[in-house]
Amino acid sequence: MAFDINMIRQVYAELPGKVEKARQVVGRPLTLAEKILFAHLHTDFQLQSFERGKTYVDFAPDRVAMQDATAQMALLQFMQAGRPQVAVPSTVHCDHLIQAKTGAKEDLAISLNTNKEVFEFLSSVCNKYGLGFWKPGAGIIHQVVLENYAFPGGMMIGTDSHTPNAGGLGMIAIGVGGADACDVMAGLAWELKWPKLIGIKLTGRLSGWTAPKDIILKVAGLLTVKGGTGAIVEYFGEGADSISCTGKATICNMGAEIGATCSLFAYDDKMSGYLKATDRTDVAELADTVREHLRPDAEVYADPNTYYDQVLEINLDELEPHVNGPFTPDLAWPISRFAEAVRTNNWPEKLEVALIGSCTNSSYEDISRSVSIARQAVDKDLKVKSEFTISPGSEMVRYTVEKDGLLQSYDTMGGIVMANACGPCIGQWARHIDDPNRKNSIITSFNRNFAKRNDSYAGTHAFVASPEIVTAFALAGDLTFNPLTDTLTNEKGEQVMLDEPQGFELPPNGFRVEDAGYQAPADNPDAVDVLVSPDSQRLQILDPFPEWEGTDIKGLRLLIKAKGKCTTDHISMAGPWLKFRGHLDNISNNMLIGALNSFNDSVDKVKNQLTGEYGPVPATARAYKAAGIGSIVVGDENYGEGSSREHAAMEPRHLGVRAILVKSFARIHETNLKKQGMLGLTFANKEDYDKVQEDDVIDILGLTTFTPGQPLTVALHHVDGTTEEITVNHTYNEQQIEWFKAGAALNIIRKQLVQTA
Repeated sequence: MAFDINMIRQVYAELPGKVEKARQVVGRPLTLAEKILFAHLHTDFQLQSFERGKTYVDFAPDRVAMQDATAQMALLQFMQAGRPQVAVPSTVHCDHLIQAKTGAKEDLAISLNTNKEVFEFLSSVCNKYGLGFWKPGAGIIHQVVLENYAFPGGMMIGTDSHTPNAGGLGMIAIGVGGADACDVMAGLAWELKWPKLIGIKLTGRLSGWTAPKDIILKVAGLLTVKGGTGAIVEYFGEGADSISCTGKATICNMGAEIGATCSLFAYDDKMSGYLKATDRTDVAELADTVREHLRPDAEVYADPNTYYDQVLEINLDELEPHVNGPFTPDLAWPISRFAEAVRTNNWPEKLEVALIGSCTNSSYEDISRSVSIARQAVDKDLKVKSEFTISPGSEMVRYTVEKDGLLQSYDTMGGIVMANACGPCIGQWARHIDDPNRKNSIITSFNRNFAKRNDSYAGTHAFVASPEIVTAFALAGDLTFNPLTDTLTNEKGEQVMLDEPQGFELPPNGFRVEDAGYQAPADNPDAVDVLVSPDSQRLQILDPFPEWEGTDIKGLRLLIKAKGKCTTDHISMAGPWLKFRGHLDNISNNMLIGALNSFNDSVDKVKNQLTGEYGPVPATARAYKAAGIGSIVVGDENYGEGSSREHAAMEPRHLGVRAILVKSFARIHETNLKKQGMLGLTFANKEDYDKVQEDDVIDILGLTTFTPGQPLTVALHHVDGTTEEITVNHTYNEQQIEWFKAGAALNIIRKQLVQTA
């Protein structure tokens, strides 16, 4: 039986009536995304025809999922709310704090020792407040959620930007910051701007070397990293129904790389089969009773341009395998053009490391197709020419592929199986390299390939492809190799070609596992103490952020004017900093150390206006804070893209930054800033970015009449005595303005719970 089956029964029991009522109010047929959104309106919110991309709407998600790195801060915040138990089913998954170094057994043992106090804290919080706890080694959050919790037509939020993976099972699943998770766990509504809708019609059928990963790699090239911002991407058509459930999840997972709110597939036989294979026949049978409500209305299929804001069409019969990169996931290359691109751009041709797995591509199907290439290596006397690592998605997948004899093929060809964890995908990787400063190339089946993302080295050119293509490249050791057309020289000096990969959508003998790694919450939560040592360097109980002073904010110093791409990895790096995710003051020492200073093209080197000296960004912010002076950060386009980590918003708030002023924001990061009581502002005229000077003293004016839709004014006081005033915009609604005034959204939550206690 599935987890939380009574909650799922209730969702399906109410779904038909809610969908029909929504049709009546809107006055037209509905897409699948609209059906799920309308069915999850918060009870206090009036049903109406919402304006896409503009109207803020309150929702009631069915569940919350958190990974161990972000769960620490989310649960530290939840502890401040004063609730005895979480209001909705919630889980914590320990997948981020295991560094890939030697191999699965050794790496897990090291992590259990190194992160002992964090895992004990998370376990104790889950026990006390009624959350499910997935132990280290159980698997990657999104794969475990897909195997155990995702269900068609549901709504989930998760404190990881790849939460949309669950869209592969027809679920609206959205990555959020920990403050949003805290709201929902505390029983409050969750707010989201009613999304735009992008429809992607898939025709034809995948075959040969082409995999589901190639669909999203193609889409990323078409839409770019910003093309899906503020939108739900809904896949439909006979091509969509032909893709495996886990293949659908791969596509939805990497939809985060186009900025999409989430991605979604309609319920079909592939999903039903996956639910049954993962011991959730009860969910499949329930879904079958409301099947028509778990798919778009027929009129939407017949005339998609009428119902979606944008429609793309991809013929899977014509789709080539793709390789995307380097440095950005939307630089898309069909395999037939990739070798030429490598040579033309002078990217390192030698492939040093090939990596498969991660939350994006670690299913049974992915591994079985990759293993079909590995077995050819053995049969055709080939050896890997590059380092090759494999990260299974979950203990259930790992155990099953081992029992089915698949993992042994990796050993034979020279691959190393790592722990069931994120590992190299998020920089948790002890990279083996002789000179970290030289240019080099790696290829992964992961989702992101920003500079320094995987190994922290600026010279690493990271490319993204399907697991089977990555495995083929591992055998070649050369990025100019095309497995569809080129031969390899084997150990006997013979020229051999690789055959097309073969695989299984689901294990022929079924999934098996001895210990999936799940811990149910304690039966007696009152007897549980939350474990946080006052001397801990890893965990720190939070103090509330101060309220707004009630005046315009004046005398701010420019902390940094960031140039170009500034992702959450630049603002708050992962990798070795993950160990401080539960200690706000310690992790704040990584704040913006990866951002490029536009005034000197250096990282972590900014001018301290109090001394005239240049130094690290965090130390400069601390100097301003100690002097009682606020600061401001200025940024470029799509500021804060990437991971959902709220630390990228909390660290500046903690170190005295009052506002972030940029050309444009990534959605999740903008929301995170609002939740923490920060001002997230955008230039009304993007060219005004150039007016900001290094020694500026800055005022933010108009806050005493701060209202939705009303621009604010920023005064730039230059060192030469002149002043320029520029207009800045914001997207704060009335509720979010109250968050700002209160100092943080959590401050309001705590007051409300105290008043109703």
